[in-house]
Amino acid sequence: MNKETFPIRGMHCASCASIISKKLGKLPGVESCDVNFATEKASISFDESKVSVDQMNKTIEPLGYSLTGNQPHAMMSMDHSMHEGMDHSEHLGLSQTKDEKLKELAKLKTKINFIMPISLMIFFIMMWDISSKFLSSIPLFPIPMELFNPILFLLSSVSLFWIGKPYLDGVKRFIQHGVANMDSLVGIGTGTAYIYSTILLLFPFVGKQLSLPEYTYFDVTIVVIGFITFGKYLETKSKLKTGEAIEKLLSLQAKTALVLRDGKEVEIPLSEVVIDDIIIVKPGAKIPVDGVITSGSSSIDESMISGEPLPVDKHVGDLVIGATINKQGVFEFRATKIGSETVLSQIITMVENAQGSKAQIQNLADKISSIFIPVVLVIAVVTFVLWIAVGSIFLGFTSALSFGLLSFVGILVIACPCALGLATPTAIIVGVGKGAEHGILIKNAESLEKLHKVTTIVFDKTGTITQGKPVVTDILSLNEEYEEKDIIQFAGSLEKHSQHPLAQAVSEKAKEHTLWEVSDFSELEGVGVRGIIDNKETIIQKPSQKEMEIPAIANLQESGKTVVIVLVAQKQIGAIAISDTIKENARASIVRLHKLGIKTAMLTGDNTKAAHFIAKEAGIDEVFSEILPNEKSDIIEKLQKTGNVVAMVGDGINDAPALTRADVGIAMATGTDIAIESSDITLLGGDIEKVAQAIVLSKKTMRTIKQNLFWAFIYNIVGIPVAAGILYPIWGIVLNPVFAGLAMAFSSVSVVTNSLLLKRSRI
Repeated sequence: MNKETFPIRGMHCASCASIISKKLGKLPGVESCDVNFATEKASISFDESKVSVDQMNKTIEPLGYSLTGNQPHAMMSMDHSMHEGMDHSEHLGLSQTKDEKLKELAKLKTKINFIMPISLMIFFIMMWDISSKFLSSIPLFPIPMELFNPILFLLSSVSLFWIGKPYLDGVKRFIQHGVANMDSLVGIGTGTAYIYSTILLLFPFVGKQLSLPEYTYFDVTIVVIGFITFGKYLETKSKLKTGEAIEKLLSLQAKTALVLRDGKEVEIPLSEVVIDDIIIVKPGAKIPVDGVITSGSSSIDESMISGEPLPVDKHVGDLVIGATINKQGVFEFRATKIGSETVLSQIITMVENAQGSKAQIQNLADKISSIFIPVVLVIAVVTFVLWIAVGSIFLGFTSALSFGLLSFVGILVIACPCALGLATPTAIIVGVGKGAEHGILIKNAESLEKLHKVTTIVFDKTGTITQGKPVVTDILSLNEEYEEKDIIQFAGSLEKHSQHPLAQAVSEKAKEHTLWEVSDFSELEGVGVRGIIDNKETIIQKPSQKEMEIPAIANLQESGKTVVIVLVAQKQIGAIAISDTIKENARASIVRLHKLGIKTAMLTGDNTKAAHFIAKEAGIDEVFSEILPNEKSDIIEKLQKTGNVVAMVGDGINDAPALTRADVGIAMATGTDIAIESSDITLLGGDIEKVAQAIVLSKKTMRTIKQNLFWAFIYNIVGIPVAAGILYPIWGIVLNPVFAGLAMAFSSVSVVTNSLLLKRSRI
């Protein structure tokens, strides 16, 4: 079974997504078809031996849709475009390039420039005419509306057959294939008003014989098409902005690279860079691809990866990431990852996949949208019939027909499922994009949705709460003849010859001082190291039982630190404490989580004393210490059984079972070590502060989705009955289709605009 994502052309509303999904889902060999209206893409699982892409296209092309290309994700298209010499930075991750979207927008703008001045003028005249009939203080419009009919006929003809052509095409497809979308509804409504009015204008005797009202609805046709087209323009413009996250990420990529070829510096296109190329990076330049520094050093702005504003110092052997910026210094590095393997490519792929995925909350909107159009058509017809049948008894046939026609057109116009279809995906697109800008990579919409329900967050200790590497925390003098400086000099001179992790911590601390020559160095297995410094035997070893009873040393060990004793010429001169320290912002991050009402816990294989000391420093509620890696997932399961919704935060590799078991797995990633596949959410740069930011982002995104769904439902729940005339028996009010068109247009715009407000919110 093959699963691929295809851009789709021709989609106009949420019901389009439902139509495509149903039609393709019925094809033999298609296992599933998930269509996203906001991203204009279809994720299809299919058996290539039973069905081809051409067959799929033949099924939906008569309905006005088409699969435009086999593009599983942005980076594949990006790699292809680079080889073809195209500017992939213009790609928005939607079904069209930015250039194509802008051309579509320009065409809509041309139509808007024509129709909107006319629509607004006629709308003003309509309001004057309607108001004058109800308010005696407003004089009648000086020119009878009947005199406008020939002009209105010409203007409505242009409006319907040029501006409204997509809506007429929707009616045509409905008649031919029995599938209706929002275009079909608008086309039927405005077309009915136009045909009725044309008959009255060109064949007045028909109206007289049937006792039809003389009032025409050319103005309704013009204004409704004008407002709805204006709404589509605003919606297209707004949706263009939702793709900015992908556009920004793609624009970060360098276009060329300065490489060494045959001893010469040569500038080549990025697509020609190969693994093991030696690349030169000068101050202010973007690093083209991922690699390892082979000579030189620099300070690099990695904010696009980590979200941190401070530059990072890099030296020989350090990893560098493509698209980050060299702030100072010249260095050379060996390319280790290119194309879709680079960190930036992985980020773009993850963001685009997440933006195209669906949250569970969207299922309700999808189900409603799928049955919405047929139900609306039935309601419109039934309403029209009821007006004629019942209204004629109380109002007479002429008035009943007039109100029935207004209600029929009004229902078809106001019943827009677009807002329902856009409510969830637009918020997800913006939310995922905002997360990426802050170094929070969200794998799918379901993870973002689950995150706001989390009640307990479990942290792995090493590399998550702590720095992940031992450092010297205390230097204790045990001999008056020796100061702290002397102790670290002896220890550092000796430990620089050892490969033990604790020895590296001592060596790092000793870099601040001059180190001495060491001879006759040897490892004391299970004890420590020894050597000769200045003709004096120097030993670094574990403390004896007697030494552990020294109060200062006992206190250090009580706090979970590892202590070593330094002996020179068989005399104790001092002790050095080594420990993995908590990250600088760990405590503040835990405090913020507590304010969000979330309980915190820590999992570690470390001893109980050390674990509780770290947990106390960080402010963590519960500690599980001396836990084996295979036991971590059991702890998660126990917490879940007590009613907790659990998120696990770990390194994404060692904690894979626990990350998988948790309701939401969050991987801490540093620089290039992005454990994307082992988690639902990846936090770049190893910054624990991003955990709270991810929770806040999830809460704000879900709140936006609920707001969107509320307004989308309200427009239809309130609008359709009002358009049907439910208020007429009480207050004599029937919703004019013009206002229905206005409400329909701005329902979608309000939903997309509300989603875009997420971009400005603070997390």
